[in-house]
Amino acid sequence: MGIRPILSTLLRHKITALLLILQIALTCAIVCNAVFLIHQRLQRMDIPSGIAEHELLQIQFAYIGDRPGAYAQAQTDLATLRQIAGVQAVALANQLPFSGYAMSSSGIKLRPNQRDNSLEVASYYGQNLLATLGVRLISGRDFQPDELLDLKAVMPALHSNDMKNLPHAVIVSQAVAARLWPDQNTLGKTIYVGNDIPLQVIGVSAPLARPNDLRNGAQYSIVYPIRLTATEGGSYVIRTAARDRGHVLKSALAQLKRLDPNRIVVEQRTYDEVRHGFFESDRAMASMLAGVIVAMLVITALGIAGLASFWVGQRRRTIGVRRALGATRSDILRYFQTENFVLATIGITLGMALAYGMNLFLMQHYELPRLPSVYLPAGAIALWSIGQLAVLGPALRAAAVPPVMATRGG
Repeated sequence: MGIRPILSTLLRHKITALLLILQIALTCAIVCNAVFLIHQRLQRMDIPSGIAEHELLQIQFAYIGDRPGAYAQAQTDLATLRQIAGVQAVALANQLPFSGYAMSSSGIKLRPNQRDNSLEVASYYGQNLLATLGVRLISGRDFQPDELLDLKAVMPALHSNDMKNLPHAVIVSQAVAARLWPDQNTLGKTIYVGNDIPLQVIGVSAPLARPNDLRNGAQYSIVYPIRLTATEGGSYVIRTAARDRGHVLKSALAQLKRLDPNRIVVEQRTYDEVRHGFFESDRAMASMLAGVIVAMLVITALGIAGLASFWVGQRRRTIGVRRALGATRSDILRYFQTENFVLATIGITLGMALAYGMNLFLMQHYELPRLPSVYLPAGAIALWSIGQLAVLGPALRAAAVPPVMATRGG
């Protein structure tokens, strides 16, 4: 059977055919963009943190009132935690990758008196931080003990430009090095932060993710040689074997509460829980979009099958006439499949244009990247396949109509 009889039949049922075409077009546009959004979410969730995720614990406390002996207490805490069986390393960190909030960030300049920052980065600091987190140094070295400064001395020095109490060295992540000095040796370079405070790059670390704001430069981060206390917003980070995390966390809490019973526990969790919580909304969004995709495809398949069943019922006498004139079951089956393919092709063509328009809207209002062209043919193939499967049942019933129907009235 040629395409002309099919087009002629569709033109006699314009409204019904148009509704199905619009349904297919809308499904194509939504499915293509939804699959792309899911891919974006999955990519975001797959960003490496750069740390030994399955070996870390986080404990954070809150305190009431002033604590003049906070630095001495912090050193006692760290020494006590190191003595716990199974503990490999301990640090007091200002923040962690994917912790959900940024307590510290910095604007980097490449020369003094530069008007605008060259880059915005997350700022990490804490004694023994890199070794505890398991961050690998690609080149250069870690901080020496005499390079570490107390945060309580650094903060007033920032306002007075007291260079003696300000850091002079910094470690940058690989992403920062590649962004600021592509194809160059980063070690020995100088960056400027704050009021043109010069910092010499002494090391380049493997990727180290930000605490939040992953849209631009998810791994733009630097590490300062600064010590802090838990009262300054820091949290104790403990590294241990994955199998030992449960009993190490319990022992650490008991020891820290013994040293200071007045502490209020704010956080006590594994880093796996940190990451899981940070990407909870991404998982929820991906699941919701997957549900929308399934619903749209099911509704479209039911629409195709329902319309095909309706047309088979309306055309039983016509089908019987064609069978009487020599059409085989395969001819009837192929007719309905071709008819569905024509409708689906028109709908998919409109849907591709609509998908592109939806993507432009999302780009303008939600800062999403352009929809890759590969999603359009992939969506078309999926809808063609679903259409052919949906119409198969009614088409087989049509093919089973006997030639004797040509002599009946229905």
